[in-house]
Amino acid sequence: MVDHLCNDELHTWLLDAATPSIRYLTRRLLLDASETDDDVIAARRDIHAVGPVPAILAPQTEEGHWAGERSYYTPKYTSTHWSMLLLTELAADGSDVALRRGAEFMLTATSGEVKEAHEGRERGLACFWGNLLRYVVHCGYARDPRVGPVVAYLRREAGSSGWRCRYNGDLPCAWGVARALWGLAAWLQQAGAAGIRADGEAVVESGLTFLLTEHQLVDARYPTRGRRHPMWFDLNFPLFYQADLLFVLRVLADLNALGRPGAQPALEWLAAKREPDGRWPGASPFRARTYAALGDAEETDRWASLHAASVLRRAGWAGVSDTR
Repeated sequence: MVDHLCNDELHTWLLDAATPSIRYLTRRLLLDASETDDDVIAARRDIHAVGPVPAILAPQTEEGHWAGERSYYTPKYTSTHWSMLLLTELAADGSDVALRRGAEFMLTATSGEVKEAHEGRERGLACFWGNLLRYVVHCGYARDPRVGPVVAYLRREAGSSGWRCRYNGDLPCAWGVARALWGLAAWLQQAGAAGIRADGEAVVESGLTFLLTEHQLVDARYPTRGRRHPMWFDLNFPLFYQADLLFVLRVLADLNALGRPGAQPALEWLAAKREPDGRWPGASPFRARTYAALGDAEETDRWASLHAASVLRRAGWAGVSDTR
C-alpha cells in the first residue's frame, strides 16, 4: 500500500514539471482544483505562453495547416493531424483561434474523404477518424454537420466492418477500437439530441465488448497475424494512432467504464507498475520523430504518472484517491 505522504511527494514532483500542461492537469485531475483557482488560471495561461504548445503552434500557417508538411498526415509526427492531436493531449485551449483554425482546416480537408470512405468498401481507418473526432470536439465542433459522417463511419466500423483493419491483416484492430472510443467519449458529452447520442453509444458498447469481454486487456490476445506489440505493456506518452494499456484505461475513465469487470485486472496491473518512490515509469517511443519541446525522459515519467494516478483515482483505488 502506498501511503499518503508518497502521494504528496508525487503531487509536488508533478507540480515541479517544466510543462505547464502537467501542472494544470495535476491540479485539475488529482487535486480537485477548480478552473477559477488562481494556480489553475496561471498554469492554463502558461500552457500557451511557454513549453510545447507554443512550439507546436509556431509552424502553423494562416490557412491552418503546418508549414513544410507533405500532407496533413505526413511527416509523422509533426504534420497537421498529429500536431492537433498533441495540442489536445496537452490541454491547449480549444477555443484559441489557432486551434480552431487547425480543426477547421482538417474538417474541410477530410469532408470528401470521409464520405467516400463511408460509402465505399474502405475500412480500417477507425484510429484516424477517432483521433480527428477527439480534437475537433475539443475545439468546439461537436455539432458541426461535417462531424456527422465521421460518426457514421465509426458506426459502420463497429457494425458491418466488425472493427476490421486492412493494416492488421483485415482482422479486428484493438488500436482502432481504442482510438474510436477516445473520440466518441468526447463527442458524446456534447452531441446534443438523445437520438444522436444513441448512435454513438451503440458504437461505444461494441468497442467495450470487444476490448473487455471478447478479449482481455492484460492478456492482449487481440487478433493479429504477428506477435503482440511490446509497446502495449509500457506507459507511453505521447502515442498517435497506437494504443497501450494505460491509454485504454484513460478511455474507459472518460466513458465511466472503469467499473466493468474486464477493467479490474488492468487496474491491478497498473497499480503494480508503481515504483517505490510513488511514480510510474514512462516511455516515449516516438521522441525522435516528434517535437523536442515535449521534454526529456523525466517529463515522460511525469506524463505516465499523471495519467496512471488519475485513472486509479477515478477508479477509487486505495492509496491514490485521497489527496491529503
